[in-house]
Amino acid sequence: MVNSRATYIAMLLLTALLSSCYHRPVRTSDAFVQYSEEQLDSISFQTTHHYTDNYNFVVRSDSMALIRQQPEEYLSMMPVDTFHVYRHEPLVVADIRIMPIDSVDTVWVQLARDQFTFGWSRESTLLKNVSPDDPISQFITVFSNVHLLIFLVVISLFAFSYLLLYLQKKKAPLVHFRDIDSFYPTLLALLVAASATFYASIQMFAPDTWQHFYYYPTLNPFGVPVILGIFLVSVWAILIIGIATFDDVLRHLSYTDSLLYLSGLFAVCALNYIIFSITTLYYIGYFLWVVYAMAAIWRYLRRHRTRYLCGNCNHALREKGRCPYCGTVNE
Repeated sequence: MVNSRATYIAMLLLTALLSSCYHRPVRTSDAFVQYSEEQLDSISFQTTHHYTDNYNFVVRSDSMALIRQQPEEYLSMMPVDTFHVYRHEPLVVADIRIMPIDSVDTVWVQLARDQFTFGWSRESTLLKNVSPDDPISQFITVFSNVHLLIFLVVISLFAFSYLLLYLQKKKAPLVHFRDIDSFYPTLLALLVAASATFYASIQMFAPDTWQHFYYYPTLNPFGVPVILGIFLVSVWAILIIGIATFDDVLRHLSYTDSLLYLSGLFAVCALNYIIFSITTLYYIGYFLWVVYAMAAIWRYLRRHRTRYLCGNCNHALREKGRCPYCGTVNE
């Protein structure tokens, strides 16, 4: 009896120790949150301009001048002081003012270089000289530069022409021409072309969506709108197929031939990116991609896919006849 009573008391004590009061906080719906007029203006500005107070930029031009005084003083032709910020220096948005009297740009932005250095700039001048302080945004900025694209077109054409002539002379394998028995290189080239086409399409048909992604980039395809999610999935697919291609090329070719083949494949992918990202802006890229995809797949299936195995050494053969590995004639 004593033992049962002791057991009962011990169980009660254990239950009391493992139990605790839990207060669930009251959640307020966003519809009932009261925003101040300043907060509403900030939300409205961020919706249309994609940045707001405390947003981080980095200078990408050689230098940019900022005005120390208020915009009203500058617009009233009063004497003002300026100072310069230079490439790679960080800037933080401290204030945003709307100046209806400015005929050039009604939006003025105050930027902080550090705790003690503040200056104003028109938004149009600011955005020409800065980029969001994020590696993805800066990568997009570099590859969206028109001068860089023109330079890449010229360099890629010369490099690809030279490489093609060299590979033809050496009778070395090359994607789409003397390809290996692997569909990965063809698939990678098609993916790059498709991604470039889709990238240009987003810029044409959903510029605000792309602009918002530019200011708040992410590599998560499930945390963005569907159109951006598809693009990010294609980017991840390029990375995965690229790794598989590299591994498969090394398995099929010697080290020297692999280096030449991968160089040619890189040149083809670079040309695909440039050609399809530019031609899609003029709606030609869609038709061009369909033709390119059909030709690339047909050429691989008809000329580069192996259909037979040697009856003696079991090596893959593209056609019947004498095996180049063991010399056996396969009928």
